Amino acid sequence: MPADTRTEPAAQVVPARRTASPWVLMYHSVAEFTDPSEDPYGITVTPAALEAQLLWLRSRGLRGVSVGELLRARAAGRGAGLVGLTFDDGYTDYLTRALPLLRRHDCTSTLFVLPGRLGVDNVWDPLGPRKSLLTAEGIREVAAAGQEIGSHGLLHQDLTAAPDDILQQELRGSRELIRELTGTLPEGFCYPYGHLDARVVAATRAAGYGYACAIDPGRLAGPHALPRTHVSQADGPGRLRIKQLRHRVGELRRAVAR
Repeated sequence: MPADTRTEPAAQVVPARRTASPWVLMYHSVAEFTDPSEDPYGITVTPAALEAQLLWLRSRGLRGVSVGELLRARAAGRGAGLVGLTFDDGYTDYLTRALPLLRRHDCTSTLFVLPGRLGVDNVWDPLGPRKSLLTAEGIREVAAAGQEIGSHGLLHQDLTAAPDDILQQELRGSRELIRELTGTLPEGFCYPYGHLDARVVAATRAAGYGYACAIDPGRLAGPHALPRTHVSQADGPGRLRIKQLRHRVGELRRAVAR
């Protein structure tokens, strides 16, 4: 695939007349498991659970899309009925288990990958289980399928604890490696562990990313501190509705705090 020769940063994506952050769901791995001890960090949903959650969104008149698509739609006043879908870390099972379901239900998503850990596993999770990460070819296959590829840094490090030189490697280095892989500079970034502070947010913006996803950004706000809702295996219709309401309440509280 020919490389994208652009060197300029990606254009900033800022929702028009933004009053609240969009609802963005956070997934990691999609795989079969039967015992909760097989998923000590709560990062795995089964394919059946993911499909049920996508169907629930549809039943509410919602469709899951990539964060880039969501923010562009909101900026154009067309964001109603759209929910962001994100998958962190770039596990191999995204390609084999998640992508077929996303296609079946006419959804897109953002896959945040670690170009410094291609084809290895989630060594940062000491309790396991070990989950394989996509190879370079796998990431290209995901991109060719029309899914958004974003950066999760190089090595899954807490950027708030990283010195400035490492921070730049994680932000700018990962962005360039993804461009080499896919031919396109990634627009989005995802903070490892959800950890961020004002220094990291400023560096992420300066590195050229149009947006960045956190989990709970606290008092930080804007397209480079987007909150997300963690989705687990236990999240059926009732729990998803509660999480949707919590997101709305949280946005109201953040608006008052600002």
